[in-house]
Order: sequence, then structure tokens, then C-alpha cells
Amino acid sequence: MASICVGALPLNQALLLSQTKNSAATCVTFPSTRGKLGRRSHLVVRAESMSTVIEKQGIKIERNPSESKLTQLGVKQWPKWGCPPSKFPWTYDAKETCYLLEGKVKVTPSGANEAVEIAAGDLVVFPKGMSCTWDVSVAVDKHYLFE
Repeated sequence: MASICVGALPLNQALLLSQTKNSAATCVTFPSTRGKLGRRSHLVVRAESMSTVIEKQGIKIERNPSESKLTQLGVKQWPKWGCPPSKFPWTYDAKETCYLLEGKVKVTPSGANEAVEIAAGDLVVFPKGMSCTWDVSVAVDKHYLFE
């Protein structure tokens, strides 16, 4: 998990911390105190990135993968592909792993009643042999790898 320092606050200031689905943070608040030398103490807040992995209709989606995972996979060295908003059929002749840099897509596998939504920041694996329809609502820019 990647850690990022998102701020330091004087202890006498109120702190409101929200937790989203893809982030976690630990926060402890203390009453305002001054040391003997008149220096004010500070509280440091750290947020940690957490990935979420789901599988829907044979499509594996990892939301918010860590930079270390993307580096380990060599994602930045993979070819890139993009398209404007559009709708088209597609069949995977090989397993594809892709990382969406930009975009928003609803992918509906053939015979399915429900679309699978993918978006920027998702690491997605499509199985070999899957036929589907891509409905691109926001232009896509992605790295991809066929195996």
C-alpha cells in the first residue's frame, strides 16, 4: 500500500476526516497544548491507498491498484490504445489485461443482462474467448497486454 502525507494541522484546529471506498486514513485528535517553549504541536494525517478487486461476469477489475503493482507488471511499457465515445462489439481472441488511464466504459458480455462498468484507474482482465459490447461514454486511453 502506498502512503501519502496529506497534511499537518495545529492540534487546536478541528479536523474532519472522511473515508472513501478507495482510501483509508487513521486520525487521532488531541486537545491543544503548548510546550514549555511555546511551540505548538502538530498532528500528521496519512492516507493509504487500498485496491479493491472484484469479478463480474468473468471480468476481473482491480480498482486503484498500487503504483508498485503497476510497476511490477510493467504497465507503462505496454502498448497504448484509445478511442472516442462510441459503441462497438468486440471478441477477445486472447486474454487481455489493461490499465485505463482515462475514460469510462460499460462492457456487456454477450448473453448478459447487466453491463460491467470500468473507468480510469482500473486494472482490468478480460478472459480469452469473451464476446461483448463496449459502450464508451468518456474517451478511453489505456495500456494493454494480450497473453
